[in-house]
Amino acid sequence: MDIPAQNGAEFLRSASQQEPLEQANKLRPGDFSSFTGQRKTVERLQVMASAARSRGDSLNHVLLSGPPGLGKTTLAHILGTEMGVGVRVISGPVIDKPSDLAGVLTSLEEGEILFIDEIHRIPKTVEEYLYTAIEDFYIDILIDQGPNARTVRLSLPRFCLVGATTRVGLLTAPLRNRFTLQSRLEYYDQRDLLTIAERSCLLLEMEAEKEGLLEISSRARGTPRILNNLILFARDFAQERSGGVLDRKTAAAALEMLEIDSNGLDEMDKRLLRFIAENYRGGPVGLKSLAVGVGEEVQTLEDVHEPYLIQEGYLQRTAQGRVLTDKGWQTVGLPMPDGFQEQFKSY
Repeated sequence: MDIPAQNGAEFLRSASQQEPLEQANKLRPGDFSSFTGQRKTVERLQVMASAARSRGDSLNHVLLSGPPGLGKTTLAHILGTEMGVGVRVISGPVIDKPSDLAGVLTSLEEGEILFIDEIHRIPKTVEEYLYTAIEDFYIDILIDQGPNARTVRLSLPRFCLVGATTRVGLLTAPLRNRFTLQSRLEYYDQRDLLTIAERSCLLLEMEAEKEGLLEISSRARGTPRILNNLILFARDFAQERSGGVLDRKTAAAALEMLEIDSNGLDEMDKRLLRFIAENYRGGPVGLKSLAVGVGEEVQTLEDVHEPYLIQEGYLQRTAQGRVLTDKGWQTVGLPMPDGFQEQFKSY
């Protein structure tokens, strides 16, 4: 029976943005001891949680930033476990008006953690209500309009706000400065990804060889969420094509079906590089022009594809636009135009 293949670009985009809830909860670490990577951030959070428990106090506010899929949500839930409190999860775009925020804040319990994902997408008019909420634990609500308008002050229980954002630069300084800890999550190295892969296979009761897991972890773009989604697909592939055992050959075949090459590049990544090379002679080219040229959303290119291409040295971001590097030219297999090297050095 043939397995319907999902386009690699679509697979990585969906994997980097979200994963099936049941599988995510099953594979998500429940405490700091089972969380792999992000050592500096984990150590900082452990210090804060331990000190707060010793004082019998609520946790101070935390801002976690970095690309999607690196563990921001997981760390928020771990903090809840460490503090023995609940974690209320809400997405920034859902909070549309001040009354939405007021409803969430007033329903919190003492010491509870409020996790706001994509906090930079909260409207600025709503964001201002967070200032007094997280600093002095009250909010002022305007009731009625015109001559009958009056302000009512609502006291809030002491709570911990954990904000997560992929674009920390879009947060206003007043909000950003109210977080006691601001920590950025970085991409994972292959050693940590291999550890995560081995743990995931154990939880999934999946038979896998180390070489097969190395093959997958080397193409996971330094992101645990993508890694786990690749493992889930590889498990299905192994079950249908190789008797359920995930070895190197099976892993490579599964990734080939997803059109993810040995460098972790999917079809959209390579289309991006080819478009810059063929249509703009290596650049520079603006992000909006790229999005139109390859038929993808600007935000998807900026959040999913571009960070990896820049990190791995295929692409460089300049004031004039995106420019191919030597490695990018080698990947597309086209000769570099005469004089491009000198032009490139000027950026």
